[in-house]
Amino acid sequence: MKRLALVLVIIGSLNWGLIGLLNFDLVATLFGGSTSFLSRTIYALVGIAGIYAITLLFNNREDRNRA
Repeated sequence: MKRLALVLVIIGSLNWGLIGLLNFDLVATLFGGSTSFLSRTIYALVGIAGIYAITLLFNNREDRNRA
């Protein structure tokens, strides 16, 4: 689960980097436009992965405190 979340967060960050630097939305280009169901699904999954990744910050702190 952690790896999947990390992959999705990386995809999202690369896409946002492309949007910011080149005004190019790779997800929309690959999956039929920013309003297509598939693109919106990917955007939602990236968002959920980002929220999940927040929990990883706190889990790492707890693991370090146990050692």
